Amino acid sequence: MLEGILITLFLDAHRKAQAQVRKSFNQLEVTEAEIKDLTQALQRRIDELQALFNVIPVNIAFAEDPDCHVVKVNAAYAKLLQIPTDTNVAVTPKAKQSQLPYKFYQNGRELLGHELPVEYAAKHGVEVRDVEIELVRQDNAVFSLFGSAVPLFDESGQPRGSVGVYTNITERKQAEIALRESEERLRIANERFELAAKAVNCLIYDWNLESDRIERTDGLTKLFGYSLEEAEPTGQWWVDRIHPDDLQSIQDRALSVIAKEDNFSSEYRILNKSNQYVYVLDQCLVVARDPDGKPTRIVGSTIDISERKQAEFKLQESQRFIQQIADSIPGTLYVYDMQQQRNVYVNRQIGELLGYSPEQIQAFGDQLFAQLIYPEDFAAIGLQFERLNQAQEGEVIDYEYRMRHANGEWRWLWSRNTVSTRTADGLAHQVVGTVHDITDRKLAETEREQLLQREQAAREQAERANRVKDEFLAILSHELRSPLNPILGWAQLLQTRQFDAAKTAEALATIERNARLQSQLIDDLLDTAKILRGKLTLEIASVDLVVAIEAAMDTVRTAAVAKNILLHSVLPQIGRVLGDTNRLQQIVWNLLSNAVKFTPQNGRVDIQLARIGDRAQITVSDTGKGIKPDFLPYIFESFRQEDASTTRRFGGLGLGLAIVRQLVEAHGGTITAQSKGEGLGATFTVEFPLANLEVEPEQTEAVFEKEPDLSGMRVLVVDDEPDSRQLIVVILTQYGAEVMAVTSAVEVLNNLESFQPNVLVSDIGMPDVDGYSLIQQIRALPPEKGGQIPAIALTAYAREEDYQQAIANGYQWHITKPVNPEQLVKVVLTCQFR
Repeated sequence: MLEGILITLFLDAHRKAQAQVRKSFNQLEVTEAEIKDLTQALQRRIDELQALFNVIPVNIAFAEDPDCHVVKVNAAYAKLLQIPTDTNVAVTPKAKQSQLPYKFYQNGRELLGHELPVEYAAKHGVEVRDVEIELVRQDNAVFSLFGSAVPLFDESGQPRGSVGVYTNITERKQAEIALRESEERLRIANERFELAAKAVNCLIYDWNLESDRIERTDGLTKLFGYSLEEAEPTGQWWVDRIHPDDLQSIQDRALSVIAKEDNFSSEYRILNKSNQYVYVLDQCLVVARDPDGKPTRIVGSTIDISERKQAEFKLQESQRFIQQIADSIPGTLYVYDMQQQRNVYVNRQIGELLGYSPEQIQAFGDQLFAQLIYPEDFAAIGLQFERLNQAQEGEVIDYEYRMRHANGEWRWLWSRNTVSTRTADGLAHQVVGTVHDITDRKLAETEREQLLQREQAAREQAERANRVKDEFLAILSHELRSPLNPILGWAQLLQTRQFDAAKTAEALATIERNARLQSQLIDDLLDTAKILRGKLTLEIASVDLVVAIEAAMDTVRTAAVAKNILLHSVLPQIGRVLGDTNRLQQIVWNLLSNAVKFTPQNGRVDIQLARIGDRAQITVSDTGKGIKPDFLPYIFESFRQEDASTTRRFGGLGLGLAIVRQLVEAHGGTITAQSKGEGLGATFTVEFPLANLEVEPEQTEAVFEKEPDLSGMRVLVVDDEPDSRQLIVVILTQYGAEVMAVTSAVEVLNNLESFQPNVLVSDIGMPDVDGYSLIQQIRALPPEKGGQIPAIALTAYAREEDYQQAIANGYQWHITKPVNPEQLVKVVLTCQFR
């Protein structure tokens, strides 16, 4: 011990010094110089001891007298006692002094002064060794001291003081206490562990993976029949008894899991001593890893779960049996928890019903209805729940609702429910029900209702259509016969009578006017047919509305002048629209002609063009007869006329405004009609989207076309109708063309190579070989024999598909009868540039 060594060194040095002094005084022959040297050496030794006394890190107390009236401590001891180094720590000092700020205890009892080791050694002249005492300071800090005290003797051998050396063993004592407490806890834990291991009837093991050594409890014997002596203390011994079908999957999972996590559990089969496999649940914990993180030690437990597994197998078998019954039921069966608002069971038929698996349905939880039921039906779900809460025992509650199928479709369902269990408050808890898809029935009901409505509407529409048809046919007969009367009448008179030039010109003008009127009626019918079949086509281009409106005004100006109607226009340049020039002009002409027709003598028709935002607006208003309010909603319907009686004042088929609306809408525009009533005029407003084009400057110079001249052109005409054939010949001859007219396709083929025409004008509807077959045969010829001759189809077949068929078969142009001479001449003239 350090304190023992220090005391021995101190006493030895002290004895040597005393002996040296005694020796020096006993030698009378010693000189004074030697005495001086000895004194200095003694003083050096005393200084060295004093320095050692002050710096040594051991608690030292020094009693200077046998009664211990003066006791000094070194710096280390003073620091521990929290006193100055020059303090007299004597318990019984001669002079009265302040009470020391500490006390000493042994075995819980305070030590008196004469019981302290230093004082006891000084007073009794004996050594006190290996004493443990406790120092308690006034700050309540407690320290454990271990030390010894030895007496100091004078020359006569009498005690003259003592020296005590103490070591602070507080930390060691605390560690010893902690160790004892830990050992006690460990002992208790081990006892509890042993008791717990016996109580839970399981095997507990501790496996050192590095050495493959494993310690097991006697649960091995209880559960599997092996004694601890029979079982090798290795992990491999256990692995060898795992069922082969389970081993690989367990090893793979274990290596994967414990590489990243500390906990692992698995169920598998193990071979017991009776050579039977039993199911076990193995749960383990990684308690140590090497620096690389690899597990080195595992503790765990293994319990026999064979009975539980048998119960699970029986339960699964029972559930499979129930599931088979449920799946064989022709409908969806479910159990719904009213308190949790979720399905706790649903059979496989749900897949056919809604396209979801039972697991997906249960995954919806309490959001099933909110996410799948039709919103209107979901709002009433609370009422159905209340019906279930109030239902009597065995009462069936059914209701119909819609749910969304997995493919997004809404399905009509019919549920029948009965309450199977209730809460303590009597509310419905679990509800057992079936649900059936009644979508087809609902659709049939809806379709039947719609069919009845459609039949009723169709019957009403048919009756109305019959009335309209009868009225239309009567009007059509009238409108077609009316222009025929002056045409036939004047034609007969011109053939049987002689008239002067003025009357002849008047007759011809009447014939032409009525023929054009009849042609317009036919064009309206054809346009209507195109619209009804969706065959209306537009030749889209950038159109200046001012030009289109002025052209339409020129067409109706003569009729307006005849009735002294003021035709007033305001046509600023506002930009262009994208559309078909002819159809846009037809829209304006129709509105203007209607306005002129229904406006009395000396009336007024206004047409205005304006820009409204990014749209062009055309307004046509008149001071005419107006429109009755009850007829205004039908103003744009086909074959509808405000007055269809035989006493009506205004003719027409009732198609004009219907065609106008279709043409306007085909251009992406809108049209509206307004009238304050009968006799108060009418206003029609048309709007078109403006094209994103700059406004072109207005033309200031008139462009005059030259008179068409067909001189030098040879034209081959084929038509089986003599009158039509002769008319074409006359028109073309008048403009200078050389014309050959034939009556059949055979004649065309016979004369084609010899006549070498520049243009072929052919009818379509001819006997034996029609115009389509003719052009196909011509196109099969080589160029030198006329196979590439430009060809014009001139026909009374005026439908859109007729036009397309003609072009598809090889004609370059399609002109409808009755023919416009100028149009025909222009098309023929165009052929010379091809």
